[in-house]
Amino acid sequence: MSTTLDAPQAAAVKKKASGSSFYLAMRLMPEAERDAMFAIYAFCRKVDDIADDGIGTREDRRRKLEAWRDDIAALYRGAPAGQAQFLSAVVARYGLRQDDFNAVLDGMAMDVAEDIVAPSLTTLDLYCDRVASAVGRLSIKVFGMEEGPGFELAHHLGRALQLTNILRDIDEDADIGRLYLPREYLEEMKCCASLDPKAVVARPEIDTVCRKLAVLAHRHYDAAKAILAKKPKGRLGTPGLMGAVYSEILWESEKAGFAPPRRRVSLGKWRLLILLARVSLG
Repeated sequence: MSTTLDAPQAAAVKKKASGSSFYLAMRLMPEAERDAMFAIYAFCRKVDDIADDGIGTREDRRRKLEAWRDDIAALYRGAPAGQAQFLSAVVARYGLRQDDFNAVLDGMAMDVAEDIVAPSLTTLDLYCDRVASAVGRLSIKVFGMEEGPGFELAHHLGRALQLTNILRDIDEDADIGRLYLPREYLEEMKCCASLDPKAVVARPEIDTVCRKLAVLAHRHYDAAKAILAKKPKGRLGTPGLMGAVYSEILWESEKAGFAPPRRRVSLGKWRLLILLARVSLG
C-alpha cells in the first residue's frame, strides 16, 4: 500500500478490516486496485470514527469533518492536502470524484448534527446514499466500471448493505441514542409512543417493523444482482461477493427474528469461503 498509505497506516487499516467480508472481498482484486480500495476504506474509517466515537462536543466533531472537507478540496486543487494527502495517487489514477468524498462527509455530518432517531423514509434514503452509495460510487471507479451501470449498482448495493447494517446493529445504535428505522413504519406499527431508542427497540412489535425494512433491502439486492447479471465492464467479483455475503446475513437475521432479545448475526469462516467460491466460479 506504499502508493497510498505509509506502512503504519496500512497496517492499522488492514488490522481493522481483517476478518471482515470487506477484507475477504479485497482478495479478489489485483494489488493496485486492492490498495486503492484500502485507501478509500481508510478515509471512510477516519471520518466515521469522528462521527461515532463521541469524543468532544458536536461542534468539535463538526470542525474535524470540515477540516477533512478542506483537505479534500485542497487535494483537488493540487495544493498540499494535509490528512487527505494519502488519497492523491488513488484520485489521480482512478478519477475519483470530489463530490463523492463530500457526500460521505455530508452523511457523517448528519450523525454529528444530532442523533438520528426515526427518520422519514426520504431522510433515511438520503443518509444511505451519503454513507454507503457514495462509497460505492468511489469504488466502481476502482473496479473499472463505466459510470452508467456503475453508479446504478452503487445506488442499489450501497442502500442494500446499509439497510442490512441498520437491521444488524439495532441494539448498538440504540445504546448511543440512535434509531435508524423509518418513522413511517414505526407509526404504522404503533411503535412511536416513545421515541427513546432503547424503549422502542425493546418492544416485540419491532420485529414487524424490521421485516418491512428487510423487504426494502431485498429489493435493492435484487436490483444489484440484475445489474451484475448483465456483466457490465469491470471487476465484478468484489461487489458480487459483498452483495452475496450481506444478503445472506440479512436472510439469517430474518430467520433469527428481530424481537428482543436479539443476537447479532455473522457468518462463519467456512460459509464465507463457500460464498467466495460461488462468486468466483460464477
